[in-house]
Amino acid sequence: MKYVILVGDGMGDYPISELGGRTPLEAAAIPHLDLLARQGELGRARTIPEGMDPGSDIANLSIMGYDPARYHTGRAPLEAAALGVALKPEEVAFRCNLVTLRHEASALFMEDYAAGHITSEEARQLIASLQAALGRAGRHFYPGVSYRHLLVWTEGEAHWRTYPPHDWSGQEVGHLMTPDGPEQPLWELVRASWPVLQNQEINRRRISQGKKPATSIWLWGQGRPPKFTTLNERFGLKGAVISAVDLIRGIGLYAGLTPILVPGATGYLDTNYAGKVAAALEALKQVDLVFLHVEAPDEAGHSGDLSLKLRALEDFDAQVVGPLVVGLKDLGDHRLLVLCDHFTPLALRTHTREPVPYVLFDSRTPGDRPQAFTEADAEQTGLLLEQGAHLLPRLLER
Repeated sequence: MKYVILVGDGMGDYPISELGGRTPLEAAAIPHLDLLARQGELGRARTIPEGMDPGSDIANLSIMGYDPARYHTGRAPLEAAALGVALKPEEVAFRCNLVTLRHEASALFMEDYAAGHITSEEARQLIASLQAALGRAGRHFYPGVSYRHLLVWTEGEAHWRTYPPHDWSGQEVGHLMTPDGPEQPLWELVRASWPVLQNQEINRRRISQGKKPATSIWLWGQGRPPKFTTLNERFGLKGAVISAVDLIRGIGLYAGLTPILVPGATGYLDTNYAGKVAAALEALKQVDLVFLHVEAPDEAGHSGDLSLKLRALEDFDAQVVGPLVVGLKDLGDHRLLVLCDHFTPLALRTHTREPVPYVLFDSRTPGDRPQAFTEADAEQTGLLLEQGAHLLPRLLER
């Protein structure tokens, strides 16, 4: 038996007036997802436990079978694992975004949490400059992918209050930078990045090209290294994880999955969908389980752009779900779990905590029910898993 977990990050959404009161999932042309919904078990799962923030780290820990209340110590330590950074117990890892801040009079706005989706090559040079200017013993900047990077800081504190930048898109953020709170060293470091980045030729070139410059770092998602029991130890499974996002690969590494890097996988709408599917099908010839993650719908949700979200959903269906289902038929019996990790509603441009729709398809027992892969149809089934971490055992029939 082969197992696949397929995550369309942030697919869930709310009804939208421009769509006649439909959600993007209801309006998009997604025939392959709808067919799976008709043939499989459709329901909802609560991937964000009560009282926890609706982050991708929390949600994907749940989907991979780990109760976040027990295993979560922060987002950045998971990303550190993906970058090959082994954290010592006394070290605190911070997610380090390159962002675009806009100064207006005495106010400061989060113009773009991703610095115009800066390229990894450009970002790597900026992070090297930040390391040269601001790094020292006990404080080291590591380059990641696009706008997503890492700071390991011995003097940083895991308990500091920090803010996901995508939660503040277009909003005033100067008031968050409290000068007299315990987080003062963090905000001092953020401000110290401004002159370093302002003097970079890369930013001058981006501005001349009409692109957003990386004007600041933004530190958040911090924590110390967690302790995991691998999926092999728990279930006797060998598996692989495929994602353009360091966070997802980091969770997979802690779970004992082998990360597969796909050339051209960007985490955005220009990602190499075909390469991801091909890598998954090839890996399944050797392993039991593949966790395949696609970031594009989430990025579209954060942008607040309806046309981008519809495109991301339709690309996911046509270029990932359809080819994957066809390829799985050649591998024999299989069970496929498809879901989003959380909602990323266009109206809010950030994550929310509703239970997410999922479909669990078993090639041995396809059904035929009049339902589609939508938020409403999933709710109407009445099937709700209160613990998202129970999805994996359900997939494995354990």
